[in-house]
Amino acid sequence: MYLKLKNYRTLIVLTLAQCFGQTAALILVLLGGIVGASIAPSMDWATLPIALHIVGLASATIPASYLMSQLGRKAGFLIASALSIVASLLAALSVYIESFVLFCIAAFLIGNYIAFLKQYRFAVAESVPKEQVPKCLSILMLAGIGAAFLGPEVGRRFSVVSGLPNYVGSFLGLATMLLVSFIILLLFYRNTEVKITAHESVVRPLSEIVRQPALILAIASAAVAYSVMSLVMTATPLSMHEIDLHSLENTTRVIQSHILAMYVPSFFSGLLISRFGVMRVIQVGLFFMVVCVIIGWGQPEFIHYWSSLIFLGIGWNFLFLGGTTLLTQSYRSSERFKAQAVNDFLVFGMQAVGSLSAGVLLANIGWNGVMGFALPMLILLAVVLIFSAAGKKSASLN
Repeated sequence: MYLKLKNYRTLIVLTLAQCFGQTAALILVLLGGIVGASIAPSMDWATLPIALHIVGLASATIPASYLMSQLGRKAGFLIASALSIVASLLAALSVYIESFVLFCIAAFLIGNYIAFLKQYRFAVAESVPKEQVPKCLSILMLAGIGAAFLGPEVGRRFSVVSGLPNYVGSFLGLATMLLVSFIILLLFYRNTEVKITAHESVVRPLSEIVRQPALILAIASAAVAYSVMSLVMTATPLSMHEIDLHSLENTTRVIQSHILAMYVPSFFSGLLISRFGVMRVIQVGLFFMVVCVIIGWGQPEFIHYWSSLIFLGIGWNFLFLGGTTLLTQSYRSSERFKAQAVNDFLVFGMQAVGSLSAGVLLANIGWNGVMGFALPMLILLAVVLIFSAAGKKSASLN
């Protein structure tokens, strides 16, 4: 039993660390727009902190891969984790002194940290045999369930602390969560030695790597998953709490349900990929995203917000896990940092577009503008899927 667990040490340690580390994104998504609305100079800028955390994520993807290729994954994870604690304390200070600029800087730095957090999946993939990658990635994603409870609950329960302005306590609570993640990494994480065969030691030009149909579909699947999810989830707390005047409790319940819908399918989505293949899982994920838009369209009540965000979460899980699994099959071990950097830059760059668009669309067009903006991205993924399936069929005939 011990030897079996030892083989999955990286998976176990990073799953635990991610339970606490992932609360950073969830608390920022829940409270970023609400805090922004109270201290921003204009309502149009309310979701800017959330958008800047995505921009911070996208801008740090390439530096994160490069840093870990030079120093190793453990050093990179620890540096980023320490940065996240400082950023959380900075966020608490900015709310205390009502500095919107400082809050935006803190959000950007939290985004930098999350770029490193996203590398956990690649560290896990490198630590297990290739046939076990889908299952192990889905287990890692289960950390989101713990984060779904911890993050919003910490954000809500410590939002009002005697003697402090509202939400200062939320970010102090976040700093505590991130400190726990740092300690787990410091004490238990070990770098995995990646064995590279003679064939895999040859590094292909980047232009050749990115022209692979499988890599294009992998990036498109994950990019659409994150851009649509970020667009809708960023807009939801502001639309529910500030515009439709739902309580913070109901808003928290919708966000928590959405986060659970993002990660609970991980109990079986890895098995579905092994059983039915990546293509089929990506197709189902696209279908769920379309259902999300259909339910959310119109004048949503609580039930519409809730059910739309549920389908959004399930669709995200299938698209992101499918895309990540396909990505790990599209590069040689010697190319992993290069391919991972390009993938994450494009995926989280698209997420930044979705997040940046949310506040502007909500302020100028309304909730249906948010829903409508998701459609072109879903159509794009459908086109990539059609061409990928046609190319695969043509290759099998030849």
